[in-house]
Amino acid sequence: MRRLTWKGKVGIAGLGVAILLGALVGTYFWQIRMQKPYEVNMGEMHHMEGMAGHQHGTASAATHQASLATRSCEAITEGESDAPVREFRLTASQSEKKLDNGDIEKVWTFNGLTPGPEIRVAEGERVRVVLDNKDIQEGVTIHWHGIVLPCSQDGVAGVTQDAVKPGEQYTYEFIADSPGTYWYHSHQASSIQVEKGLLGNFIVDPQQDRFEYDQEETILIQQLNGTYLMNGSTKGTHIEAAPGKKVRLRMINAANETETIRVDGATYRIIAMDGHDLHEPGMLEHYKFLMGAGQRYDLLFEMPQQGKVVVTSESGLKVTLGTGSEPEVRSDHSLFRWTDYGEPDPNAPVDKLTYDQSYTLKLDQNLFINSINGKSFHEIPPLVVKEGQRVKMTITNAGGGDHPFHLHGHIFQVLSHNGQALSGSPVYLDTLLTQEGDTYEVYVKADNPGLWMMHCHNLMHASMGMSMMFNYEGISTPFRVGTKSGNLPDL
Repeated sequence: MRRLTWKGKVGIAGLGVAILLGALVGTYFWQIRMQKPYEVNMGEMHHMEGMAGHQHGTASAATHQASLATRSCEAITEGESDAPVREFRLTASQSEKKLDNGDIEKVWTFNGLTPGPEIRVAEGERVRVVLDNKDIQEGVTIHWHGIVLPCSQDGVAGVTQDAVKPGEQYTYEFIADSPGTYWYHSHQASSIQVEKGLLGNFIVDPQQDRFEYDQEETILIQQLNGTYLMNGSTKGTHIEAAPGKKVRLRMINAANETETIRVDGATYRIIAMDGHDLHEPGMLEHYKFLMGAGQRYDLLFEMPQQGKVVVTSESGLKVTLGTGSEPEVRSDHSLFRWTDYGEPDPNAPVDKLTYDQSYTLKLDQNLFINSINGKSFHEIPPLVVKEGQRVKMTITNAGGGDHPFHLHGHIFQVLSHNGQALSGSPVYLDTLLTQEGDTYEVYVKADNPGLWMMHCHNLMHASMGMSMMFNYEGISTPFRVGTKSGNLPDL
């Protein structure tokens, strides 16, 4: 057998590298195509590639869905009521922000601020928010993360509205009927616009609180052009709190990565997750907990008679409450598991739940692509449900890092983790943190007709394809996602 010369070996190696690079480049541009289709009807789930156009996916299913359409998402609005109205105005604009570390960042803001102004309302009030776009050329929207509202008010570019262009205005209106900790952000090019600063707190105060406290504070963690901020600061936050006072600390993770949070200086309880109270939560000491992107945790603790309480995030930011000596910083915090935390609610027996439909969703990654059941974005068939159905979803994280899975317009109940039923408090979420190897079963009641996104709230993963639809039979939309319209919700 003839031996290869060194030139031959170099040639073969070069060919192999060329093939690999070609595959990577091809995959990259395929991923870009997934991010920027020409035109997609997210209600019918087919798209047109080029001016002549041709259908991809199940055209017959799309045609069937279109033929069933009886209502437009745009027409599903909040009904008339005598609820008191709270009106707010948010103006999106380009700006500069001098950070407290001395850096000057080019940012996008609401009312000149990032985070934007806190919107705080009482349970049952009618919320009216007027959005003006001053000079964001790509257009903006506002999505109300975790809030159950009419389809037309969900703020998703190309699904529930067109992106609001410079000089244009859009008014959102809905009843805040679910108390808790929420947030808002643009859902036009969300992976870009949230990181540039278009986000803020949204708090709904309950008519009657289940927990007693003297003081409450809200903490929002964000990534601004890659820099971690806590309430707009690179240095963390200090809060005045007197000894013996009970403090409710609302924590919002608006960044893309999972945060590990620890509390030093006091025992504490986690009293709510994603805005929903837990049933009889127990006291925690020397525990750390994971908070996925988009999630919210409410903590309750009593200030010590002497010294501070320090709540530290893995990103290096901390909340310092009170004055005096620093607490002992321990390295042996156990990891909190909410699957057996608190007590079962006898008024919400899980074993009585029944299902009309069951779906399996496999979250995964392949090179530049994040996928659900092996497909990405508009090539993923939607889950199509009928109003009133009870749906079970089995969600598995098969790879690609943490995937905090967010469902718009609904609250779901978590039933099990890795085959083990929850044994503590019922847990109701809108964003479920899944880590590699995790499998969760969740229960959703289809009681809010519309066209709703489901996606990973690491917004980079969503932009790389991990985004799909939860659609109600008979609902249509006049809006389109794609480069033709300029509506690109998860870019």
